[in-house]
Amino acid sequence: MNKVKVEDLFKDISKWNQVEAIALGGSRAGGKYDDNSDYDVYVYVKENIPKDIRMNVLSKYCCKIEIENHYWEVEDNCTLNSNTDIDIIYRNIEYFDVTISNVVGKNIANNGYTTCLWHNLISCKVLYDKNGKLNELKRKYNITYPDKLRDNIISKNRKLLNGVIPSYDMQIKKAIKRNDKVSINHRITEFLVSYFDIIFAINKLSHPGEKRLIQQCIDLCEILPIDFEENINELFENMFNEDCNLIVERIIKNLDKIIE
Repeated sequence: MNKVKVEDLFKDISKWNQVEAIALGGSRAGGKYDDNSDYDVYVYVKENIPKDIRMNVLSKYCCKIEIENHYWEVEDNCTLNSNTDIDIIYRNIEYFDVTISNVVGKNIANNGYTTCLWHNLISCKVLYDKNGKLNELKRKYNITYPDKLRDNIISKNRKLLNGVIPSYDMQIKKAIKRNDKVSINHRITEFLVSYFDIIFAINKLSHPGEKRLIQQCIDLCEILPIDFEENINELFENMFNEDCNLIVERIIKNLDKIIE
């Protein structure tokens, strides 16, 4: 499928009465993509679009279609006739506004990935905006990173790393002692989720998502812990033995040195 055909798909989607706006996210929004890059398409709606309407349009452009997946958000996960994957994510635009406001306006921190949706909004490429609502949201939330949000993200996620009974370092130690590899993998993943949320908050950067995080930090962050990349690589090399505990302690110690 060539570019014109993809644009035709977007045009057909824009004709649905429920659609307020369409945006591209991911690599295709930022320009760093090739012909094999997937499409991340965000369709902002005022009400749900019936599945049969979506299927009628998608079947013209896609050779594989999964309608109404709910693994993360409401999605149609498809493969275009060119064999390029396309994820179409449907978001209620009013609810999305409230969600971003809770983070950027009320400074509510999450257990990791706190500012991902904010980043998705400010970095997306608007393809269609019927009443200007999506561009209005982009302007509304194009603000300086709030100090209170930074502090709340650091406070909430730092406590999860160590220092309290359910903190990740204790859970990792218990999992290693049991030689429970599945649990070790899960706890280290959660540890790193909070760790990266803290790093982006320290640098007052919106969180770019889960892909290529080490390189993203190296490219984007002015402030990083000592031996940042080396310690993470060593963590993965030793995650199933007791050296892992010492590396986790070192990672936390180095992180604390850059938390003001």
